[in-house]
Amino acid sequence: MSDQAAYHVPTGELALSGPVEKPAPGTLPLRGDVAHIALASRFLVPHYVVPQLRRIGAEPVALRLTASQDAAALVQLGAGAEVEALDFAGDWCWCCLGPDGPSGYVPIAALAPTEL
Repeated sequence: MSDQAAYHVPTGELALSGPVEKPAPGTLPLRGDVAHIALASRFLVPHYVVPQLRRIGAEPVALRLTASQDAAALVQLGAGAEVEALDFAGDWCWCCLGPDGPSGYVPIAALAPTEL
């Protein structure tokens, strides 16, 4: 398994015209500061990320709306499920199931160890 998801990386000048409706939190992998590279032609943010492929460890875990155990659970991810990691901060990983979402947070400890 490659540690990086394969997505088309836009080249040349990107242009956005007119207002864009902001999607609901937890849907697309889009935050105010960063977005999935596959969304570069649709949304303007300061940074785009080519995701790292990771797997959920031996125990199922909830994908949460925010980086908190008290946050709403968006979906339950089964053991071994593949996710696309976009950002790591503190004890949490912001990830998604693909460029169409959903996106949310899982504890870094819930991820399977990476292969070296």
